[in-house]
Order: sequence, then C-alpha cells, then structure tokens
Amino acid sequence: MSLKNFSGSNQASLEYIGKALHEFKESGKLIYAISDYYNQSQYFLASYANKIYLTPHGFVDLRGISTSKLYYKSLLDNLKINTHIFRVGTYKSAVKPFIQDQMSNHVRHEETTLVNRLWDQYLKTISTNRNVTTQSIFPGIDNILNELHQMQGDTAAYALKNKWIDEIASHFVIENTMKKIFGSNKQGTSFNAISMYDYNLIAPTKQDNQIAIICVNGPIVDGPNIPGSIGGDTIAHKIRSARFDPKIKAIVLRVNSPGGSVNASELIRLELTTTRDSGKPVIVSMGGVAASGGYWISTPANVIIASNSTITGSIGIFGIINTFEKSLDAIGIHSDGANTSPIANISITTPLPTEYINMMQLYVNTSYHYFISTVAESRRKTTEDIHKIAQGHVWLGYDAIKNGLIDYIGDIDDAINKAVELAHLQEYQLNWYEDKVNWIDVLMQQTNKVIHSIIIKLLNHYISLDNFNNDNVNINNSNILQFAWNDPKNCYALDLNYLAQL
Repeated sequence: MSLKNFSGSNQASLEYIGKALHEFKESGKLIYAISDYYNQSQYFLASYANKIYLTPHGFVDLRGISTSKLYYKSLLDNLKINTHIFRVGTYKSAVKPFIQDQMSNHVRHEETTLVNRLWDQYLKTISTNRNVTTQSIFPGIDNILNELHQMQGDTAAYALKNKWIDEIASHFVIENTMKKIFGSNKQGTSFNAISMYDYNLIAPTKQDNQIAIICVNGPIVDGPNIPGSIGGDTIAHKIRSARFDPKIKAIVLRVNSPGGSVNASELIRLELTTTRDSGKPVIVSMGGVAASGGYWISTPANVIIASNSTITGSIGIFGIINTFEKSLDAIGIHSDGANTSPIANISITTPLPTEYINMMQLYVNTSYHYFISTVAESRRKTTEDIHKIAQGHVWLGYDAIKNGLIDYIGDIDDAINKAVELAHLQEYQLNWYEDKVNWIDVLMQQTNKVIHSIIIKLLNHYISLDNFNNDNVNINNSNILQFAWNDPKNCYALDLNYLAQL
C-alpha cells in the first residue's frame, strides 16, 4: 500500500476506508504500508497495515488538529465596504469574520471542544490498530521534542522507538523483501504487483430492484451545478428521476455538505419529501460534514445515519449583503435617481434602506423558524427542544445521536442495508447517479483552485497564517472567496467553517 499520492480526506471518510482495510486484513490477506513520509491522513490508513515501513530519512508527521480562519472586519473598514449581516443563532459563526477581527468566546469554546474530540478519536483508532497506548502515539509536543533532541533529530528512529512504524529500510531492501513475499514481475524489475487502475471490472447485469445512490458533495448553490458546488436544481432533478423510475425501490442520499442556499436546500428537501411520501424509502448517509443546509436536506429521511466523526447540526440562518457606496464616494463616484418606493432600487452602490434591512431580518427570522419547525416535525420533537440544540451549534455524530438529530451511528454500508430492509428487497443492485465528467467544468474548477491558491499565497505574504496545511483539520473560511452567493433572498444555511478538512 503506497500512500505517497494520497493527499488526505475528512476523518469520517478515512474511517470508512479503514473499515475496508480492516475487513481485507481479517480475510487473511496481508497489508504492507510503504512510504518516505506519512502525513496524518496517510498514517491513519497506514496504521491498519500488518507492517509499516519507513525509509531512513523519513518521518511520521503527527501534529494534532487545529482551526484557522481569516477575519476581514478591519480590511472591510479600510476599503469602506458596508457589510450588512442578518442572522439567527448564538453559535452561527459563518458571518463573524465580516464583523470581527478575532474569534468570539462562544466560537472558540465550540471549536476547541470539536478539535479535541476529533483528535481523541483519531488517537484512539491509531492506538488500537498499533496495539499501543494513545500516550505513546502522541505524548505531547514537549516530550516529542525532548526525545528528538536526545536522538539527534532522527525522526525515523523516533518513529520506530515509539512503535509508530515497524521497520526502517531503504527502497532497495523493501523491494527485495516484497519480491521474496510476492515474487518478481515478468521483467524482474520489481515485485509482482498490480495497480488498482488495472483491474478489469465486469459490469453487472441490470436488475429490476435498484437502490439509487445520490451524492451531495460540496456547498449547495441555487440553480444547476457549477464547478466546486452542488446545484439545487441538479440534485432535485436526480431525485425526481429516481422517484419516477420504477426500478428504483429506495434512495440513499450521501450528504457531505456544509449547506448553502436556503432556496436550493428547500428545493432538494421538498423533492425528497415527495419521494418518501410516494412510498420509496429515503435513507441519509452523512459523510464528513452534513451541517446547516446539509442537515436541512437530510430532514425528510426515513432514517439518518452518521459516523462518530461527522460534523452536523449548525441549525441556523444568516443573510449577508455588501454595499460599496462609501468606497465609491471616496473616489468621487455617487449614485442618485428616482424611485417609486424606498426598496425599489436595491443596489450595491447605494445604502440599504431601513425598510429593506427590516425585511431581510424578517426573511432570516422566518427561515430560521421554518428550519427548526421542519427539524422538529421530522425528528418528532418540539420546536423548543430543537431551538435548545440549534442556534448554529455544531455537533459530532455521537453527540448528534444523543440530541436526537440522527438515528444511528454507521457508514454508507449501513445506510444501504437499511434501504434494503425498508424496501423489503431480497436482491438488489446499486445505481450510482453520477454526473458525467465534463472537461470544461473540470478545467474551470481547477482554474478556480489555482486562482484561489494565488490569492491565499498573496495574503500569506502579508499575514502570518498558522496551521494552514493539508495535514491538519483546516477549518477556515477562505472558501468565502469561492462560494457562489446566489440565493434569491440572500439567505443561507451554510457552515463556512467546515468547507475544508483533514
């Protein structure tokens, strides 16, 4: 198992891959992990191996989990940009970077609790796989530094001493060992191996009993899919197609989304409700994150299943509108005109009228009450019960089940089994409703990532950014620069904090 090109994933997804590795090993087959370097995601998977190899100058990069986000208040003030915020929820932190220069105490407490619990789960899994204590896996940075000093900074030797790995060996030695175990290839140049990409997959015969797998993977925007985001229209169309297909007997909705547009989320929710009421079971399988609008679209499910590491909840609503009248005024540009009513001309170049500000707050308040009422009805609780655990509060899976927000702890396999049970199927086939790959969309998505990366690097040149790397759970809201703010009412059920993860 070479993890060199594996960049990482969220913790829930890593746990699911780990489950498959565990089942493979339990079948009696051996797993060897080989690398010059393991980041935290790579090492999580490597820990399932029968034997972990590390080259002499390699290291295992265990650091812990942290959060990091940018705050824009002073920047917006300096640019004379008016940011109008409308929100409900003490813990709804998505808008805080626009109105503050640092983390609030509420958010700091919640995020500290979150990362500590995720890290505890990470260490517990690693220690179980390696048959050592969590203390020996991560004894604290001071102890690690002291021991590294004593070992003259030999990171490979440190990893071996603390049983992070099983053997230090060069690629030549590792390859000869693999040849002895698996034999040589036909050319005699390496050990006998096959890439996962070279397997010949046999297409199964189409069956009449099918379970639709529909994935919502990314922030939710109004309209069709756009690169990097999931369109409410696109997902609703897939659900509708599954509803009208007589071969589809149940739907498993795989949600890995921080939410987004209220309008788009409600469109998806209504389509799922119609499907469920038509007699086809709907099962939600939550991935790494199913928060805010991601939870909104989950409410119609007959059953909701999440992992212990799933980030969910964040039941709250906010609206955001930026206006630039002060910026334009500073450079001598002014806006004027005639209107039939105070709200006839809502523009980014003019101040927001008081009447429209009141209207926006009303939209947000109404959407929040609708949100908690919908959750209360679906979870068979009172709105007061839901309000206590809502207000933008974020929960991990094992807390969500205690609060009644989900039904079971499990993964997508458990969701499929539940769909089979509720649809009363003896035999079935999975039908993955996947988007066709469009090279133009892929190109645009990659271009957006490059531009985003350049912007962040430019900011990084002037601002000190700690823990901004792929090896930690990066909870940062720089994705504000990428998200399409296109809800028709400017109302969002979105948890920007969790758009990027491990």
